[in-house]
Amino acid sequence: MASPYVDSPWLCAATESFGGCFNAQIEEVKSTNVLNVLEAPTSSVYDTRNIPKPPPYPNTTSKTTSHCKRISASCSVPKETKDTWDRLFKEAYGSDVYIITESNSCIPAHCNVLSIVSPVLGTILQQSKVKNGIRYISILGVPCEAVHVFIRFLYSSCFEEDEMKKFVLHLLVLSHSYSVPSLKRVCIDLLEQDCLTRENVIDVLQLARSCDAPRLSLICVRMVVKDLKSVSSTEGWKVMRRANPALEQELVESVVEADSRKQERLRKIEERKVYLQLYEAMEALLHICRDGCRTIGPSGKMLKGSHVACDFPACKGLESLVRHFSKCKSRVPGGCIHCKRMWQLLELHSRMCDEPDSCKVPLCRHFKEKMQQQTKKEEAKWKLLVSKVIAAKNALGPFSARRLDLF
Repeated sequence: MASPYVDSPWLCAATESFGGCFNAQIEEVKSTNVLNVLEAPTSSVYDTRNIPKPPPYPNTTSKTTSHCKRISASCSVPKETKDTWDRLFKEAYGSDVYIITESNSCIPAHCNVLSIVSPVLGTILQQSKVKNGIRYISILGVPCEAVHVFIRFLYSSCFEEDEMKKFVLHLLVLSHSYSVPSLKRVCIDLLEQDCLTRENVIDVLQLARSCDAPRLSLICVRMVVKDLKSVSSTEGWKVMRRANPALEQELVESVVEADSRKQERLRKIEERKVYLQLYEAMEALLHICRDGCRTIGPSGKMLKGSHVACDFPACKGLESLVRHFSKCKSRVPGGCIHCKRMWQLLELHSRMCDEPDSCKVPLCRHFKEKMQQQTKKEEAKWKLLVSKVIAAKNALGPFSARRLDLF
């Protein structure tokens, strides 16, 4: 067993059922005493002539009913009550059940308490035989101390933290096998918050699946995916590989799938950055041609000595491209690579522009007319690009930290 708290061979045997390692066994004892069964008292005959009629049923909106519901909703168990039940277990006053554990140790208990708290134990106790007024059942396969903590919890829901940590895996199986959901929740919370390590995560994963704890199982899988290299070097992984190779294959596939999702997520992030840059370039181009950038501006405006350079980042990126485009002698698509980029930006703007007649961006109307002559394949490609850029723009939101400030 790889757990730092538990060292029991039955936890590592993944080929065996976790629940079948400690089945409660009813000790067959031939009793010479026959217990008398209490019979129901014989009914008496009453004179019903003078019995008054019963009162009407209370209204569903009765104040008394709502008051009772309010009291039950705010009810809590005081410490004194827990201490009383804990004392009843420790002193075993009037006990009528002996629980046989490992090394033939006996834990006295009360049949009524066990039957009410655990329906499984109640069924076992009903089927058990009685010897001298005492019933005997066995809980084997777990340490005696773990059974002691388990039975004590059934009485008062009390436990010592160090004992709970030490036997948490045993108690998880006991709580599942004997249907004690309150203890099961305590064990799951403790494992999720404090007791889950890379040494015991494989054992906990197998127990979680056997004990119907899907959240704990998911947390274990995530831990394995996050640190497969360290987990695969533990003893629990080696035992699992021999006994349950299907689980090993499943975990490896989960790691591969998680890595693929991570790579796809990174690819989409980088792709979104490109579309955001294109959107910012479109805004900067409109800013330059419509409003006049203080650095490069339209042809009719010059940077005055009292003005400082525009601090809009996209303008700085377009500055060299615009200056080159204005002086290049081969400004044709497919010629100069820098001019080609400028042509593409101008065409992208034209496809996103809603006012080509009044737009001040050069060649906006020209590209609008050129769209009519393009093939369906080229048209689909540009439409897809425009939709991606617009989606990146909408993803910014009105209150985004990256909201553009054009002035």
